[in-house]
Amino acid sequence: MRYFLEVSYNGTAFHGSQIQGELSTVQLAINRAVSTILRQPIETFGASRTDEGVHALGNFYHFDTETALSENFVYRLNAILPFEIAVASCRVPRNHEEANARFDALSRHYNYKLYITKNPFLHHRAYFYPYKIDRELLHQTARLLLGRKDFTSFSKRNTQTKTFFCTVEEAYWTFSGDAFCFDVRANRFLRGMVRALVGTQLQVARGKMSLEEFAALFEQKDCRLADFSVPGHGLYLEDIRYPENYFL
Repeated sequence: MRYFLEVSYNGTAFHGSQIQGELSTVQLAINRAVSTILRQPIETFGASRTDEGVHALGNFYHFDTETALSENFVYRLNAILPFEIAVASCRVPRNHEEANARFDALSRHYNYKLYITKNPFLHHRAYFYPYKIDRELLHQTARLLLGRKDFTSFSKRNTQTKTFFCTVEEAYWTFSGDAFCFDVRANRFLRGMVRALVGTQLQVARGKMSLEEFAALFEQKDCRLADFSVPGHGLYLEDIRYPENYFL
């Protein structure tokens, strides 16, 4: 039987979500916790890979086992997982033999949080950015992201992907007092893509890159022209959408 775990985590405690040997990662912690409860080696597979420091409010991991899960399985998982990881639910997909947390996802939604005035309660929860920016330019750059486009310029090098085309369904900036954030939903994301989108749009908003230069990045397909420097701790994987009635 294949099961899906809905997981949230504080990324500052881990070297990313994907397993990297014995380094502390979200996937390694979940593998160990599920294996301990089921008393057998269990390997999980994540829906979306997040980098070091990046948080998640709703990532998914699937795993297989022939052992029947107890009613308090989620409770027991949360009892032994690190405090920085929480499991919200354990679900069974209708077509459990072929279901895949990564490949069956229709879209992913990321949010990048920033704040202007120094605030100790937002440290490592958002990006402190005390600079003057042109908000209207941010709205204009976000609109340029919509649709199916080649995002090669916004992808880190040495990534294992067959295509750099992504379809962005939503992209917008919102402002509230001293805080502002960027939301983007797409069918898929490339390595480092959201942080590059944020960093490069901020370059435009500060007058360091023109709107025309930003628009030209899609044709230039050169990641050296984008800004990947914004830190991971401002980024949140908000949710992942699956087809309607995907789960029992």
